[in-house]
Amino acid sequence: MSLCLSKRPNNIFIFLYIFERLNIGVYIHQGVIYELHSCNSVGVSNTCSAGCSFHASPVGSSINSVIPAGFVETSQRHNVRGTAMATRSAGFSRTQTSRGNSCKNIFNKIRQGQIKGVGLTRVSQFPVALLEERDKRAQWQGIPVLLRRLHESSHPNMSCFVIVQELSSLLSMEAMSFVTEERKTPQESTSPNTYTFDLFGGVDLFVEILMRPTLTVQEDLPILSDDLIKDCLSVLYNCCICTEGVTKSLAAREDFVTFLFTLMSNKKVFLQTATLIEDILSVRKEIIQLEEIPNLAGLVQSFNQQQLANFCRILSVTISEPDVGVDDKHTLLARSTQQKTSTCPSRAESNQVTLVNIPSFIERLCKLATRKVTEAADASARLELEDWHSWLDNALVLDALMQLAIEEAEQSTVLFGLTKHRLPQSMKIVHEIMYKVEVLYVLCVLLMGRQRNQVHRMLAEFKLIPGLNNLFDKLIWRRQPSGHVLHRQNQNCDCSPEISFKIQFLRLLQSFSDHHENKYLLLSGQELNELSDIYLNANVFEMEALNNTDRNLVCDGKKGLLTRLISVMKKEPIDSSFRFWQARAVESFLRGTPSYADQVFLLRRGLLEHILYCIIDSGCKSHDVLQSYFDLLGELMKFNIDAFKRFNKYVNTEEKFQMFLTQINSSLVDSNMLVRCIVLSLDRFESQTKDVKVVEVFSECRLLSYMAQVENRLSFLFRLTSIINVQTLTQENVSCLNTSLVILMLARRRGKLPFYLSALQEKEYAEKYPGCLLNNFHNLLRFWQHHYLNKDKDSTCLENSSCIPFTYWKETVSVLLGSGRSSRCAIASYIDEAYRDLDRDFLEL
Repeated sequence: MSLCLSKRPNNIFIFLYIFERLNIGVYIHQGVIYELHSCNSVGVSNTCSAGCSFHASPVGSSINSVIPAGFVETSQRHNVRGTAMATRSAGFSRTQTSRGNSCKNIFNKIRQGQIKGVGLTRVSQFPVALLEERDKRAQWQGIPVLLRRLHESSHPNMSCFVIVQELSSLLSMEAMSFVTEERKTPQESTSPNTYTFDLFGGVDLFVEILMRPTLTVQEDLPILSDDLIKDCLSVLYNCCICTEGVTKSLAAREDFVTFLFTLMSNKKVFLQTATLIEDILSVRKEIIQLEEIPNLAGLVQSFNQQQLANFCRILSVTISEPDVGVDDKHTLLARSTQQKTSTCPSRAESNQVTLVNIPSFIERLCKLATRKVTEAADASARLELEDWHSWLDNALVLDALMQLAIEEAEQSTVLFGLTKHRLPQSMKIVHEIMYKVEVLYVLCVLLMGRQRNQVHRMLAEFKLIPGLNNLFDKLIWRRQPSGHVLHRQNQNCDCSPEISFKIQFLRLLQSFSDHHENKYLLLSGQELNELSDIYLNANVFEMEALNNTDRNLVCDGKKGLLTRLISVMKKEPIDSSFRFWQARAVESFLRGTPSYADQVFLLRRGLLEHILYCIIDSGCKSHDVLQSYFDLLGELMKFNIDAFKRFNKYVNTEEKFQMFLTQINSSLVDSNMLVRCIVLSLDRFESQTKDVKVVEVFSECRLLSYMAQVENRLSFLFRLTSIINVQTLTQENVSCLNTSLVILMLARRRGKLPFYLSALQEKEYAEKYPGCLLNNFHNLLRFWQHHYLNKDKDSTCLENSSCIPFTYWKETVSVLLGSGRSSRCAIASYIDEAYRDLDRDFLEL
């Protein structure tokens, strides 16, 4: 068997090599006696990870002997590495090991370990001569010998510091080479020095050195110097990025993770500590509990602004729910099952509460988010910025450059051709952008958490929105390179700092204005006056949220953030991924109870015509962008006769209208919210026959005339109920079920529910699968009850967006699920007995 450097060695291979070097001819493994031969002998050939070749042949029968502890490959402790081949007993000291006491060679030491339970545990127990001789052949760069010398140093003295520095230099160049390569994984990249360091217990030894002051009561123990701590942390980080498994083993040590947080109070080692913590927390299976970190509030309050921004990179891991990927864990059924088993708040939710309650934490984040970006004086700096994108996104290089910019030392130490006093202006921009990416992300997560209302009040009080408005014109809105990928929420991608910044900015706007009265802070005082005038001229009562808006907290100047966003959106290239996020941010402003003035405000800025251009005439092929535009168009047109008039003016030919229908029908999952808007608006307009304006538009509008035909509504209903089932319901497609319900609720209002159910039954038989559609719809409605009757927020959203009381939603579902055969409004009445399958458990469907 040949072992590669990327895997843990079988400990028995190391012992075989030792036996060979000491002329020990036999060994015992799994009850079989093996004899060692030279490389040209007949037998089983093996190569140890250190490069030693040997052959082993069984020479005897099975015996009932106990295997020495050192022969066992696996260990109960995952942080025991390489040569840590046995569990160390409390009575076996390092000095006894190094002296060898009564043991004359390695074989006797192993035998003593078998008898007394005292085995080899550290590299210091190997003879120096053995290590040095083997080093010449294996090219270990003297690392095992250095680790042996370091282990024998009982105190962090000068010799200890020198050894650590020497090890650091050996590993740092290898790590730098690794991160500047084409993103190789640890399995693909050869890092022999870090591997050897880990193999001979270096990682555990460095952890012990760092934590030694916290594990002893000796008063005369020397304090670790900042330089020594920096080097130890750098070595550990280098091992994490170059050697597989190191990060996970460190993440499993709760004591070490907690210790690292306390170490961040030392300003001189903050950056190295934060970088290592970020790497460790990213691989933990469980999120760390922030409330268990000693004096967390004091620690956070002690950070300066740049340290706090860096700390946000760590916080982003602690307050976000683990990504469940793209499998069935995304389904509403799976989430519902998980919520049943876990009634307590998750660790991420608990951490959010902990952070919000830290004094001045939110205020300081607002200041960081709104701090102005220093821009370069000429266009050349922006060209220069592009050159950095290819390698700035790796944390090691970026943090090194941040450190240079912060310190601004007088000497001119060179790093990648840059000098400390000559960092390009574009680098300062990137530093500020990277800070803001993390800060905006943390604020966005807190806005979506259980403390949302409290966070909202704080963000308004500390004038986050006016600050972002002043910053908006400083962002670089331009066409991205052709390799620019489409970004969606929760999608992991490798994007430049500039792109990340703008996406986080848009996500924050979306979270801020979504179903919250503070959304009017996105406008300026002048724009608020415009909204009031719209209400007055339309003879409509002004929204209470508009009246309650504190004008001291709105955007400065003539244009607010919303208007600026729409202007940028209209100029954005059609294939830009920013369109998805821009549309989502604008749509969130309109969500909730439809506001006539809000819609007119956006209609005046040409938003409807721009959306129709993108859907019909632009040739846009992205499902994500089209979905975002369908949703926005639905919110913009809902119950607004002016919007339908504008629609009819733009879609003025049959060709354009058919193209519009084609886009809608290409994916109902994407367009069903628009379909719902049209159906709801049609129902309202049909009841306003005395309004001359409504009657005029109704008679001319192709879209309203199309949806007024019952067969078209039935076609949508049939397709909407066919493309989903309980097992495939997600937050993305559950809207199809609700749109189906809207169609049936409006039919029930008019006494036509039996007609619609009968039409579905006929469609089943025409398609030659009787019972299939209605059984599926029945099960979907059962799950709807299970899901929505315990969701206050979701039920409120349904009521506000449809202007149909939630009690009517519940009544309609109950009527449809009725069990009486005589009820002509119950689904069961339309399924023949032979095809009925209504009462199965959701998990069996």
